[in-house]
Amino acid sequence: MTATPNEPVLLRRDEGRIAILTLNRPHAMNALSGELIDALQAEFDRLAKDREIRCIVIEAQGDRAFSTGHDLREVASTRDYAFHHSLLTRCSAMMVSIQRLPQPVIAKVKAVATAAGCQLVAACDLAVASSAATFATSGINNGLFCGTPSVSVGRNVGPKRALDMLFTGEFVDAATALRDGLVSRVVPPAELDAATMALANRIAAQPPQQIAEGKAMFHRHMTMELGQAYAYATEFMAGAIQREDAQAGIDAFVNKKPKPEWNGR
Repeated sequence: MTATPNEPVLLRRDEGRIAILTLNRPHAMNALSGELIDALQAEFDRLAKDREIRCIVIEAQGDRAFSTGHDLREVASTRDYAFHHSLLTRCSAMMVSIQRLPQPVIAKVKAVATAAGCQLVAACDLAVASSAATFATSGINNGLFCGTPSVSVGRNVGPKRALDMLFTGEFVDAATALRDGLVSRVVPPAELDAATMALANRIAAQPPQQIAEGKAMFHRHMTMELGQAYAYATEFMAGAIQREDAQAGIDAFVNKKPKPEWNGR
């Protein structure tokens, strides 16, 4: 299926408790135009309040690219600093929104993810990649250091691997992305859809409040030093044990009862 420029830049469909967002600019390699950034932000704002959705998948239309990053035609349309600053500010806010969502977010990466497209993969909580996918922070090849992509990519792969990618603009394959922590799973291309939905359904079947609060706790403690992180995680977990969902789950395990049905957040 090939989208035209007149179609919505972002599609959403829900499969049970999973929301699937599809970047729909295949004619432009799913580049993150201002319109697409704003559409993602609006959808994240809606999903943050949706108690029925327990997991989110971000995928892309077309076989050529997950996303090649910012739309350089849009960037080149003006030399106005305020325009570029607004575009990048909105993009950064959208990326941060992914971490703040109560639901886990999975990137499903079929093909190329470069620059801010690679940033989007790194910003997601999890990423399932086809073994045919490739990744790069390739702005330097066009004379522009990938500053904002370096934030999430660096936090995924560490400084030396990130700077290697940022300084050279070279592509890495899916196996390397998995080794370095940029993606969480790699599967054959024919299994990408099924593997991603299996992961999403597995997450959606877990107790949603524990998942939502655990996601927030994890991202917060990753910014702390070790002792502070353990103190914070200890306080979190001691409180989580007292909650109804944990009590029901522990009781089912100890007394060999059927697994409970987890209610909404």
